[in-house]
Amino acid sequence: MPQDAPKVTFKRVMLKISGEALMGDQGFGLHPPTVERIAREVQSVHELGVEICMVIGGGNIFRGLQGSAQGMERTTADYMGMLATVMNALAMQSALEGLGIHTRVISAITMNEVAEPYIRRRAVRHLEKKRVCIFAAGTGNPYFTTDTAATLRANEMSCEAIFKGTKVDGVYDKDPAKHSDAKRYDTVSYDDVLAKRLGVMDASAIALARDNNLPIIVFSLDEPGGFRGILAGHGTYTRVQG
Repeated sequence: MPQDAPKVTFKRVMLKISGEALMGDQGFGLHPPTVERIAREVQSVHELGVEICMVIGGGNIFRGLQGSAQGMERTTADYMGMLATVMNALAMQSALEGLGIHTRVISAITMNEVAEPYIRRRAVRHLEKKRVCIFAAGTGNPYFTTDTAATLRANEMSCEAIFKGTKVDGVYDKDPAKHSDAKRYDTVSYDDVLAKRLGVMDASAIALARDNNLPIIVFSLDEPGGFRGILAGHGTYTRVQG
């Protein structure tokens, strides 16, 4: 860690972002400059000596629920969504390694030619060696979202917090894009998130975080330096905790 680096509040974290975050202003797919910008945010935190896990959704390529709603068999649609997350993980790996950061894509679905299979002890060792681990293909099971996958892997990897990167700088009592009087929470309980349907993550992910007392920090991925700033103890965000 550089001599002038700020003191960080967490040693190992999970960064969860949606697939849509990689689209930029496009309506679909990957926008390489946006992928690189997010990779630079990860790089800035990696330079602080923080061990980083990542889970990226697949909604920019395929959404299982939408496929299911259009008549596709649900489990097939969900597996297609899992494959979309692998594509996003490979794109992020390429961007991170272009910045000189050793990265491993670890897939819950075996595909040895492009990613490692998920073996917990091996993944922990990668983190100890300061490699970024991108967990792809969700949990490997249909009916579970990448939010749940991120919470599951964060617990398995002994992460100290989940950082949920979104388009807004925290959790609001109503949609700030539609309501000018929306109020942002500094902290909110897991139970309130569930009871008020605040949309931080799906219910199973919130319940899993609550049962293991794993805080969720919701922040804006569009704020330059936001990820690093929060880890250094400042910035705007909402903390979901017990």
